[in-house]
Amino acid sequence: MHVETPYDPVRLARLTGWSLLATIVIGIVTSIFLLRGIDINLNADVAGTAQNMLDAESRLRAKAYIAVLVFTLEVFFILGLFLLLNQYGRLMAAWSALIGIAASVVVLLGAVVTMNAAELAGNVDYNTLASDSERLLLAGLQATTDYTSFHLGLVMGSLAKAGFFYLFITSRLLPRIIAAWGLFASLLVAFMIVARDFVPALGHSTFTMTFMLANLIAIVSTGLYLSIKGVRQ
Repeated sequence: MHVETPYDPVRLARLTGWSLLATIVIGIVTSIFLLRGIDINLNADVAGTAQNMLDAESRLRAKAYIAVLVFTLEVFFILGLFLLLNQYGRLMAAWSALIGIAASVVVLLGAVVTMNAAELAGNVDYNTLASDSERLLLAGLQATTDYTSFHLGLVMGSLAKAGFFYLFITSRLLPRIIAAWGLFASLLVAFMIVARDFVPALGHSTFTMTFMLANLIAIVSTGLYLSIKGVRQ
């Protein structure tokens, strides 16, 4: 059934797709050129990351402000999906939007601890308040909080995307192959992130690369279709 809306769904879909693609591009560029050695989510070396953080005040501040920018784009993307899909399943769309925004807020906590680490690195008062080993421990705690907030947010965000992809399947606003792959990849990411906390073998880099690649294919294809085609009428 076609429902009249106060906005152009094709235009809204394109803006939503561009916001998704922007988050992907910003994330990739930032990881390559800014975060090397100071982001615990890119490696498993807590001590090394903490030490690098104490020598990277400016990069840490830049990382935090970029995280705020990405947060605003993610919220726009989520609200765009809600407006596109709520008429096809109001309860599912609302649940997905709430979980998605909550996930973005949890990930944004990483920006807070990144600023904390920047203060540890640049504020000379901490040289008086704590020894070098204590400052290193504090930086390690900031890195660990960044890690846990990112992974909890990833689980929540993947579940939210699964809800949206399900509505894309039932509404047929996206090609079914894109929507079905998105649903599969989103559930796979959520399952694997949780499962590897209980089955250490699933934390092997091969498994991680597999489900993250599946997720990347899903979100890139969705972003490209939405930004170029919009949605089916």
